[in-house]
Amino acid sequence: MNLPNRITLARICLIPIMMFFLLVDFSFYPEPIHWGSFQLSVNHLVAAVIFLLAASTDGIDGYIARKYNMVTNLGKLLDPLADKLLVSAVLISLVELGRCDSWIAIVIISREFAVTGLRQIALLEGKVVAASKWGKIKTVVQIVAISLLLLNNFPFQFVSIPVDDIAIWAAALITIYSGIDYFVKNKDLLQLHNA
Repeated sequence: MNLPNRITLARICLIPIMMFFLLVDFSFYPEPIHWGSFQLSVNHLVAAVIFLLAASTDGIDGYIARKYNMVTNLGKLLDPLADKLLVSAVLISLVELGRCDSWIAIVIISREFAVTGLRQIALLEGKVVAASKWGKIKTVVQIVAISLLLLNNFPFQFVSIPVDDIAIWAAALITIYSGIDYFVKNKDLLQLHNA
């Protein structure tokens, strides 16, 4: 197994660790971080750090694979799977914690499944559906929004601006738009299979 695939596998392995810190009740220890009216549990801070670390490996593994000609079929399968597992796991956890509306999680996760299905149809036709500009923007906005939700809107909590809520709504809207963009640009794939 080459280095990019190991990095991708490490991202997948970080998911249950992140969820452990996010969902297990650590109210007995340690004390939450207090800063004026701001409060954040240490375990949620650890979960946010793990999420950011895992999310940052997405660009690293792809860069190494392309730069050093280490692209493999396993990597092509694992990389998008790792991304979807990470985002799905954290969104479902945030819904359980009451930090994210369930409809937003459903929209984002459904779009991921739909685009994955489109990519599989493309593979059957011997084509590749590459990541679009809107797909990349979607990923960045999702990571920012999820990070803000994990950190209880830090640092914007001090100025009473709900940037975390604004960001997750923006992530949902951009996710919808990027999904539509993929299907419009690849409508010929769907027409082939309707015949």
